[in-house]
Amino acid sequence: MKRLSLMLLGSVMISACSKPEPPPEPVRPVLFIEVQPESVENLGRFAGNIQARYESTLGFRVPGRIAQRSVDVGSEVEKGQLLATLDPTDQQNNLRARQGDLARIEAQWINTQANARRQQELFDRGVGAQAQLDVAQTDLRTTRASLEQARAAMSQAQDQLNYSELRTDHAAVVTDWKVEAGQVVSAGQEVVTLARPDIKEAVIDLPASLADELHEGVEFKVAGQLNPDINTTATLREIEPQAERSTRTRRARLTLAETPAAFRLGTAISVTLTTAIETRTQLPATAVQNVDGKTQVWIVDMQNQTVAPREVNVVSQGNDNVLLVAGVKAGERVVSAGVNSLKPGQKVKVDKDAPR
Repeated sequence: MKRLSLMLLGSVMISACSKPEPPPEPVRPVLFIEVQPESVENLGRFAGNIQARYESTLGFRVPGRIAQRSVDVGSEVEKGQLLATLDPTDQQNNLRARQGDLARIEAQWINTQANARRQQELFDRGVGAQAQLDVAQTDLRTTRASLEQARAAMSQAQDQLNYSELRTDHAAVVTDWKVEAGQVVSAGQEVVTLARPDIKEAVIDLPASLADELHEGVEFKVAGQLNPDINTTATLREIEPQAERSTRTRRARLTLAETPAAFRLGTAISVTLTTAIETRTQLPATAVQNVDGKTQVWIVDMQNQTVAPREVNVVSQGNDNVLLVAGVKAGERVVSAGVNSLKPGQKVKVDKDAPR
């Protein structure tokens, strides 16, 4: 009995001398973000529309009062189609006057021809005077000149009458009327604007500050505002050298790589400007910490459910975000909050279905 008591006492003393095992490290739940490097910088998105590259504004060659407009804005017209007419009364009266002059001169021409033949015959028979023959031939030449002048005047009067009709010289779309029926216009005054629908381009207004910084590497993506799935790329064709005073913008015209059928004249579009940059990664500012003068993030090992620190290269830092150019790879998970309480190799709990 005494021996048994001594053995129990020894066991108690040994147990009292051994150190207790430390409790296991707690498994910490963490939030993370998946690394998605960026190699393209978005310079902005701007509204615009589809316009024809070539437009022309037509006017009458003669003055007069608009008698009729034959087509409306938006109408498609073919080559030679009538657009508008002037009241032709003045031109018709002028043509009739020129026709009368021509008829009179033609009668004189017939008489001078007959007189010149008679004088030539008399002179050839030796009974006519040289002076009378010379007068007859001079009258013939004078009347011939008058005849040519009368014919030119009548042709001009006919042209003036034809000019009272305004016709298009190519297939086009009517985009604007600048006059109304009954209005009196002068020769050469702008009447109607036509656009050639065969070549279209995108037109946008850019801030003057951005327009000054455009370079060859900028890419333009053009999409329909109502249906963004209809899109194409474009290149800068020209940009106005001076900014518009009230808006401080400069108009840019873009050549479309392709022209979808839905891109009709006047279609509203949005144009996104992007440019290639050095690959970089944007992370929340809460994902980085400074340790011994070095900047690091915590990488999540999804398979082992642990974290490990990694040094990164920060190029810029704001209140909410930081930009990295090295240290992380696409698809890696980075702890986005609570980094100051983590330890290397620490077990963590991540929710794979949580928003990132």
